[in-house]
Amino acid sequence: MPIIEQIVEQQQQMTAWRRHLHAYPELAFEEHLTAAFVADRLAEFGIEVHRGLAGTGVVGTLSTGGGPTIGLRADMDGLPIPEANEFGHRSTHAGRMHACGHDGHTAMLLGAARYLAETRRFRGTVHFIFQPAEENEGGARKMIEEGLFETFPLRSVYGMHNWPGQPVGTIALRPGPMMAAFDIFEITVTGKGAHAAMPHLGNDPVLAASAIVTALQTVASRTVDPLDAAVVSVTQFHAGDAWNVIPERAVLRGTTRALRPQVQDTVEAAVHRVAEGIAAAHGIGAQVHYERRYPPTINDPAESERAASAAVLVVGEDNVDRDPAPSMGSEDFAFMLMEKPGCYVWIGNGPGEGGCGLHKPRYDFNDAILPVGASYWAKLVESVLP
Repeated sequence: MPIIEQIVEQQQQMTAWRRHLHAYPELAFEEHLTAAFVADRLAEFGIEVHRGLAGTGVVGTLSTGGGPTIGLRADMDGLPIPEANEFGHRSTHAGRMHACGHDGHTAMLLGAARYLAETRRFRGTVHFIFQPAEENEGGARKMIEEGLFETFPLRSVYGMHNWPGQPVGTIALRPGPMMAAFDIFEITVTGKGAHAAMPHLGNDPVLAASAIVTALQTVASRTVDPLDAAVVSVTQFHAGDAWNVIPERAVLRGTTRALRPQVQDTVEAAVHRVAEGIAAAHGIGAQVHYERRYPPTINDPAESERAASAAVLVVGEDNVDRDPAPSMGSEDFAFMLMEKPGCYVWIGNGPGEGGCGLHKPRYDFNDAILPVGASYWAKLVESVLP
């Protein structure tokens, strides 16, 4: 693979950065140590540093004058998962770990930033965006709300995520939907409690809620066009505290996923209709709270082609998958893609066996791909800003 030799020479340093970050994971909007580490490295490279967006966000700016402006984004937060690994760089923060590879994403972007600061073989401006709170809390949205694109105007923005199960030395991307929207719902079913031996004296919310769970499975199979993708998953069912009491209330919670905003609309309306209709059929009420968390991650066609061309320069044409199946997982980089054209890619992290999958307690980022990812970032800048 034609990985940039100057970046290969930095692999040991990038590995040290990555493992340091892995040992000190921080949760959403608490990435103070991580942000300080990133800011210090950027300053060492001679890159202008801005701190404070979304509390712990860091943006480094490198300009060679003239030309367009682009953004490269890496996420920094960890997850509230106790780490099961036993290697030397395992988490030192109890109950928290980098189980999604954001430590590697940060290290790869730092490696690219140092290379670009040293070589400056591009014409324009690059903003290195180190984002907090990707996991569930919408750090990208918060940065945008606090003026990310007003303070740092740019033409296009790019993101990257490691992908366990995808071979090392490969990069995957596609124009259009890459990852799904992430929505949540809570359905409160309120009936009339009774002694469990005398159910006829009450109106059972557990029975109605159970029927709602079953009926919700028809949303994807009977409401959404079969050529579209949608998921409706009930993940929590809370009701009652005693063996012999029919409770007054049952609460269901879950998530829905869709690859297109139009399908989001269909699914949201269907969840309301099904829950309220089934409850009414049982003679009781249902209150639905539906919240849209992350939109679908939708790549711009022109920027996807630019990203693919840069990936080919690093891993070769045969190792660039231009049409992977989209994932029903979600990614808050989607908020940035709603504001600016851009492209989000997956970089192969190697086999996912042995628990080394995303959000699992034995996950670890593959340090072998650090120079691949950093080279991709560098080639992207040099090709988009020639």
